[in-house]
Amino acid sequence: MMLDMVGFIDPALIGEIGCGSATTRSRSIKDRLISASPNQIFLLPYNASAHWILTVIDPDNETVYYMDPLKRRLGGNGEWKDIVDTAISMFRGDRNKKGRGSIQWKNMAGIPSQPNDKQCGYFVMRYMRDIIYDTNLGFADKWGRRANHVYCQVEIDEVRNELASYVVKNILKL
Repeated sequence: MMLDMVGFIDPALIGEIGCGSATTRSRSIKDRLISASPNQIFLLPYNASAHWILTVIDPDNETVYYMDPLKRRLGGNGEWKDIVDTAISMFRGDRNKKGRGSIQWKNMAGIPSQPNDKQCGYFVMRYMRDIIYDTNLGFADKWGRRANHVYCQVEIDEVRNELASYVVKNILKL
């Protein structure tokens, strides 16, 4: 069942603005990883100021996949990398698990890139949608190397429509 394979971490707990110190944000991630089923991965939509990216954590293998719709690579010592690395180290400590030392980060160079600077949120939602609908979780093989994958407007509109339907059905009822 996909719920056993993929978990989510609330971006309202880990975002750059209004979510507390780096340590607080690392603890929020660690607390969610503790609930992991074996072989479960976690999707972390993350807003760095005014831009969305997607990070996928495989806690059992201490591997992190980085997806930026603008195809920027993650810097070696950025705050977000430090927050995620700290969370995985805390997770390792809580589980009394010896890690392999360094956490492996993989830049997903083959993801479809956004055509302008206004669509990052929809692209991140589309990446998440593609990952959860792939029962083999083959995203790392599919997007791990440079490729010419693109989303057509219909695929982005599909995510917009699903979001709009969800808001109308679940939130506007309140």
